[in-house]
Amino acid sequence: MAPLSAINNRKTSKVSRLNRNSKIFKTIISAIQEKKGSKITSLDLRNIPEAVADFFIICEATSNTQVKAIADFVEYQVKQICNELPYRQEGQHLAHWILIDYVTVVVHIMQPDARKFYRLEEMWSDAPAMAHSEE
Repeated sequence: MAPLSAINNRKTSKVSRLNRNSKIFKTIISAIQEKKGSKITSLDLRNIPEAVADFFIICEATSNTQVKAIADFVEYQVKQICNELPYRQEGQHLAHWILIDYVTVVVHIMQPDARKFYRLEEMWSDAPAMAHSEE
């Protein structure tokens, strides 16, 4: 059994958290912008105890084809630049809303109707939001 001091040290050690300047965050935003995703918003969930990630990145695409193209390009760029694969992805089949989970950041690529219906920004209204210009 580990000594009590070792157990206490483990409890107080901090996990390194993601921030908006991290490589994966910037890569995702850039990939979305390159494929003309619109209304790009990031939600900072780091101070919300029940949050499943540090950030949500949410954007819109006008068609199933564009939703899929953005999702594919995000995955490609993150693999090439950050050498990371998603932990999980959902929604590829219908492509109304594709979710890509990188554990610390979750990407939501949605068609406008789905975004209006699910209102993620309202659901996580305690999280500071930041709009990202479409370059």
